[in-house]
Amino acid sequence: MSLFDVYPLNNITITKAKGSYVWDENGMQYLDMYGGHAVISIGHTHPHWVKRIEDQLEKIAFYSNSIIIPIQKELADKLGKVSGKNDYQLFLCNSGAEANENALKLASFHTGKKKIIAFSKGFHGRTSLAVAATDNQSIVAPVNETDNVIFLPFNDVGALEECFSKNGNTIAGVIVEGIQGVGGINVASDVFLQSIRTMCDKHNAVYIADSVQCGYGRSGKFFSHDYAAVNADIYTMAKGMGNGFPIGGILISPHIKPKYGMLGTTFGGNHLACAAALAVLEVIEQDKLIESANELGTYLINRLIAIESIQNVRGKGLMIGFDVPNDLKDLKKKLLFEYKVFTGESKPNVIRLLPSLSISKEQIDKFLERLSLAIKEINA
Repeated sequence: MSLFDVYPLNNITITKAKGSYVWDENGMQYLDMYGGHAVISIGHTHPHWVKRIEDQLEKIAFYSNSIIIPIQKELADKLGKVSGKNDYQLFLCNSGAEANENALKLASFHTGKKKIIAFSKGFHGRTSLAVAATDNQSIVAPVNETDNVIFLPFNDVGALEECFSKNGNTIAGVIVEGIQGVGGINVASDVFLQSIRTMCDKHNAVYIADSVQCGYGRSGKFFSHDYAAVNADIYTMAKGMGNGFPIGGILISPHIKPKYGMLGTTFGGNHLACAAALAVLEVIEQDKLIESANELGTYLINRLIAIESIQNVRGKGLMIGFDVPNDLKDLKKKLLFEYKVFTGESKPNVIRLLPSLSISKEQIDKFLERLSLAIKEINA
């Protein structure tokens, strides 16, 4: 049997990982500045994370949500404390797409309305409604197409207000990333997010903060939307939540009331996933990784701005992007294969940096040194 060939693959096999480094089958070490799509939040194979999962595995790995699972409540309490959203409710699932799918469905249940506002260059997942709200027609199958999603320009307050003025009585919710990841590290302005909050309040719509990639401390605050001093009605989470163990979830404002059967999942909130997620929060809290992401991100951004050959450095915390001019179009490939550094990209010309929140200043300096050498070699 062959694998279904939907991923363009680098000819590298990673067999070992620790902290911000990974090693291939030949023992070659790579600096990981991408963290597997922003998934590695506390460092590869963190010992506390490993121990938490091992201890839980020796007790029970899985049973269904038809019984009381105390570790779910433990996770909810810790998440409320670390995020500052103590009065919210937690629904656990398995992935970012599933989190956004449930959030959109819940918005429609709560309001009784059908229309969703999404934004240009947004990415919310590949499941039915999540992909319909994603601004990339190449991944939307005919069965996913719907006229229930309205796409607006990102960061355009005027377009948002005009849309609500015309359609407010039909809009169930607005879904927005505080920092667009796949779209190229585009940062939502404070006034834009504040306007979403105002419009949702005025027209009885649900503000969904897609925090799958820009949440869990990556931006230097727990949720990147926190920079705008607004509270969303629903926060969606996944990537950094389990440090590589599959888990997702949504935080739901107390004014949205649950009913039996409105949401459901088989594997969501299983014992092992909760153990992994608890370990992540415990390390984030103990090692002050949100504060570290803010400090080291500011340092990295300022150092990148000083490099003349790259353009439009932007981001917050350890969610950073910059544009690569055409004469440096092979920079990402050179960094990976010659300088042994993993980075991400957004087509056509953006390099994305999403390292572990536990990365050190010394490792950032190593990256900057290798980046400068790679640029110099290309320009020679």
